[in-house]
Amino acid sequence: MTGQETVPITPELMLRAYMAGLFPMAPDAMSDELEWFCPEMRGVLPLDGFHVSRRLMRTVLSARFAVVADQDFPAVMDGCAEPAPGRETTWISPRIRSLFCQLHDMGYAHSVEVRHDGRLVGGLYGVAIGAAFFGESMFSRMRDASKVALVHLVARLRLGGYSVLDTQFGTDHLASFGGVEIPARDYMRQLGHAVREQATWIGNDRVTELEAAIRALRS
Repeated sequence: MTGQETVPITPELMLRAYMAGLFPMAPDAMSDELEWFCPEMRGVLPLDGFHVSRRLMRTVLSARFAVVADQDFPAVMDGCAEPAPGRETTWISPRIRSLFCQLHDMGYAHSVEVRHDGRLVGGLYGVAIGAAFFGESMFSRMRDASKVALVHLVARLRLGGYSVLDTQFGTDHLASFGGVEIPARDYMRQLGHAVREQATWIGNDRVTELEAAIRALRS
């Protein structure tokens, strides 16, 4: 389902929309319009059924990448808006970027950032409300960088007590990690519980606990 806006879009309205099962996208990168989506089959990544390959886990636990959260949220959005193979165009318009950066400033939007030799090479961002995290987009400029970001995200969500990771749509890539599509009514039931729960976004000060949570993904 899509719908063009009839009232001014504010960060507060976006939060209410997410809680109602909607998410916004722009028709194209240069459009000032927003459309709202609520697919009949919703993509989710069950936090207790996340799959990590042995090879990827070795990469995550190695010193190849440095991973942090929320140090450069706008740069992650810019990375997600870059053309990439299979994604030559983007729905991340300047207006979308502005709204999500405002949500970040309000403490509702978060990024996971992956760096190699100090350079941002991958990451993801999304919105957190209650115990629900709404994944928006990810990018990679180096092999495995976005996958590493996803592993760190799931570990943070599990450690922080989240119960829903919304991926909007299902893809073969997400299915390899355990992602599934469920009917909208089932998603709304899960969402209704999650947004009333409390969870804690894990920042950069709980390194030891985060590493243990990452290792637990393979247990």
